[in-house]
Amino acid sequence: MDSAWIESATAWIAAHPIAAGALIFLIAFCDALVILGIFVPALPLLFAVGALVGLGHINGPYALAAAAAGAFLGDAVSYWVGRVWGPQLRQTWPFSRYPQWLDRGELMFRRRGAMSIVIARFVGAVRPFVPAIAGMLRMPLPRYLVPSLLASIGWAGLFLAPGWILGASYEAVAAVADRLAIVLGTLLAVLALVWAAVLYTWRWFAAHADNLLARGLSWTRKHPRLGRYAAALVDPNRPESPSLVMLAVCLLAISWAWFTLLATLLASGGPLAVDQAIHALMWSLRNPLADRLMAGLASLGDTAVLGTASAVTLVYLLWRRRWMAAAHWIAAIVFGLVLTALLETAIDMPRPPTAPAGFGFPSVAVTMTTVVFGFFAVLIARELPGRKRVWPYLVAGIATALIGFARLYLGAHWLSDLIGGSLFGILWLLALGLAYRSHVARSFWMRPLAWMFYGSFLAAALWHAPRAADGLLAKFEAAAPLRIVAAERWWNDGWGELPGRRDESDARRRWLLDMQVAGPLAPLQAALEAEGWRVQPQADWTATIGLLDDDIPAIRQPVLPATLDARAETLLMLHDAPPGADDGERLYALRLWPAPVALDDGSPLWLGSTQRLHLARPLDAAALWRPEPDDGEAFDQVRDALSDFAPIEQPHPDTGQPVLRLRTRSTTR
Repeated sequence: MDSAWIESATAWIAAHPIAAGALIFLIAFCDALVILGIFVPALPLLFAVGALVGLGHINGPYALAAAAAGAFLGDAVSYWVGRVWGPQLRQTWPFSRYPQWLDRGELMFRRRGAMSIVIARFVGAVRPFVPAIAGMLRMPLPRYLVPSLLASIGWAGLFLAPGWILGASYEAVAAVADRLAIVLGTLLAVLALVWAAVLYTWRWFAAHADNLLARGLSWTRKHPRLGRYAAALVDPNRPESPSLVMLAVCLLAISWAWFTLLATLLASGGPLAVDQAIHALMWSLRNPLADRLMAGLASLGDTAVLGTASAVTLVYLLWRRRWMAAAHWIAAIVFGLVLTALLETAIDMPRPPTAPAGFGFPSVAVTMTTVVFGFFAVLIARELPGRKRVWPYLVAGIATALIGFARLYLGAHWLSDLIGGSLFGILWLLALGLAYRSHVARSFWMRPLAWMFYGSFLAAALWHAPRAADGLLAKFEAAAPLRIVAAERWWNDGWGELPGRRDESDARRRWLLDMQVAGPLAPLQAALEAEGWRVQPQADWTATIGLLDDDIPAIRQPVLPATLDARAETLLMLHDAPPGADDGERLYALRLWPAPVALDDGSPLWLGSTQRLHLARPLDAAALWRPEPDDGEAFDQVRDALSDFAPIEQPHPDTGQPVLRLRTRSTTR
């Protein structure tokens, strides 16, 4: 929300509010036009507009009216075009090349009548066409206008609402859970991208299977020597031929992509620039709530989970005497592991600085997830009817994306490790899938096998992930500081070399680091508890979900954790504060993190931040403790409570704000 283009856009909107409405109108209008609407990305544009509404930069009713008016008039123009030039539309590009676009809209219109005007407005695939079809079929104008107007208003509200809600809650959420929101949003975007890639690739092949089959058959006739080996793939007498052709074409494409990536990595001699950039980005997004979630997801690629599902599947295939399927299943897993291990040994790719031994190129977990889920999809997909055959491949893509993203977040692999692993896994399962489909024509009842495979995977995941998360996180925790500072030097002037603020891109999250403590925290904690302060354990997901419960008193609502250099606070202490002018609940908070340097006498060093928090309820949906300016009020409370430690207060050379410096009682000079 703080990128340069957002700042320039909000500045422009503030200076030109009427023109902003015209821009919103234009977006909705163009999206509704019969041909132009195909190319207008209305959803992301109106999402951004809604976010600006929520942030207060655009008047909400004004934006809603502009979007609804644009959609209504755009539909009206499409209706008029269909009424005047209806018969000629079918001979006009792109409808001459893709007649199914108009056919789908016409089918909907004939089935639903006037209701199709409302339904089509919310279905992107037919939205620009149904008004034109209504005109082509001479629907009376009065009968058309009312549903079109209602649909336009509802569409504008629905498309603006997600961004509006996000913008309205962003200020509160960003102050305490911005990294978590970014991680979850990025994960959802990755899953949506993978879902779309698998789905539309499948649909493209399904639509072009006959053409590919005909071309392949023609090629085998022109090249009899080589063609006899490929003839089985394109034999029109075999119902499996379209699927085999699809697998073969995918095999060639994935082979080219994988060898291109491998050649690029070998030529560079190390990770690519994009690998390092994404690794740094993911490291900057580390936060305690996302850490445990991602560790659990990453553990789904462990042997305890994949091995359980694989073993259950193998036992079932053997029990049902599916010898060929069982042999291919064993080959998929065993040779997948062997080939991946050989590649990892042969390609000496430097690991990320956060990755321990055992993590390299390609990613074993991602490769085997791709192989296990992918080859299982090959086993059962042909037993499913029609369009349902894509579902096992969608599940395979989502499972691989979840595990790959989690490992990328934790710093276990470079991005190229994950892409290389998934491409290699696809390459191997396609080759094996071609062999299996070419030799096995006998079908079998796949429903029990599907329930057993997916059920055993979920059961193993639910058992293994909570137990493995902590150990996996320990492997990827922030490295201990390498810089050693003399204890006396720190006490005298070295403290000023430590950061005075959190290193954050958003100014609202660059909290002052106004406290430095040398020594164990137990004496400090005891002194604060004697003054009425209390320790809050680090909030977990159960506590975070409890933020949505209005029945929980404010005093029991948890303060969400924050990070410094990818580490959560070691100690979080709270104290009740007097209510503000709005009579809202307030708290004083002290957060302490490990410092990025170590003292030569072995004493631990801590950086702290004092804050006053107020309870915000964005959209009345959740309770969030949010920092607010307090003119040093929380700082004074902490300083007074720790007066027995003889703290020293001096302004930080970078921020000019006072920093409290002290040694705990167990540390003597």
